Amino acid sequence: MIAVPDTFTRNTIEREGEPGAAWLAELPMLVDELTQRWGCVPDGDVMHGGVGVIVPVRRKAEGAAVLKVSFPHPGNVHEPDAFAAWGGHGAVWLYERDDEHFAMLLERAHTSRLSEVADDDEVVSVAARISRRLAVPAPPGLPRMREQAAAWEAQLRKDAAELAHTMPRHVVDAAAATIRELGASQPDVLIHGDLHAGNILRAEREPWLAVDPKGCVGDPAYDGGTLLKSRALTLLEADDMGKAAHRALDVFAEAAELDRVRVQRWAQLHAVQAAFWGRRHGFRMARNGPRLNWLTEFADGLAGLLTERA
Repeated sequence: MIAVPDTFTRNTIEREGEPGAAWLAELPMLVDELTQRWGCVPDGDVMHGGVGVIVPVRRKAEGAAVLKVSFPHPGNVHEPDAFAAWGGHGAVWLYERDDEHFAMLLERAHTSRLSEVADDDEVVSVAARISRRLAVPAPPGLPRMREQAAAWEAQLRKDAAELAHTMPRHVVDAAAATIRELGASQPDVLIHGDLHAGNILRAEREPWLAVDPKGCVGDPAYDGGTLLKSRALTLLEADDMGKAAHRALDVFAEAAELDRVRVQRWAQLHAVQAAFWGRRHGFRMARNGPRLNWLTEFADGLAGLLTERA
């Protein structure tokens, strides 16, 4: 049976409490049962992401693959649906699925991520081309982000009223306008939903393939905002943050073949939401203290920069 990594065990229990501990206790037996059912043999050390383990395996038909088992969570429900709809175009292949146990057998990609590439334009353009390929007509049954628009705006107004921040009112109002004008009328297009350079891996079949989708239905320009938000540390290191942010928007919009203003408006909304989220919940890289304050103030500033030229 597999040995669950200590870091993954600790983080899962801290986040999920007793349900997480109970799930972890059953996880080795579940992985063993799935490998036998799907005719796989282990083929490397167990890896993990934020909410799941990835077990390298081999199977006669496909060769190298990975078994991914995630902690049951609503955000993971439609991941296999997205993979199935894409059929290996721009994302890893889905070979098998067990929805009851949030488990999948997937094509194995390399561990090298797009986030490790030094050239900022290449990172953004590769992600944009992947985003364009993943933007396909959505199958029925997947969550439509337009149905969340009213809740987004209500939360935005609640956060603005309750939390101390440095964003001018017109910046928050611009984010609310994006929700009303773009959020409520999104197309029936399947998008990744959590597109960032860490979720794009080097591969053999194609140079780059996407992993870890949310399986959302909405505006492809939404993914541009997700990507820009994930480039926060790169923007912080730039000599001119505003110039770097707008350069990323230009490159993404051109490579993804999307309206540039639309991409910027989603990016501005993401920045405003991140500024409020950080104040309520912290970020993965900083839960409290001076670093958290620094990151939330950065998000405030980025939201302002993206409002000025929208």
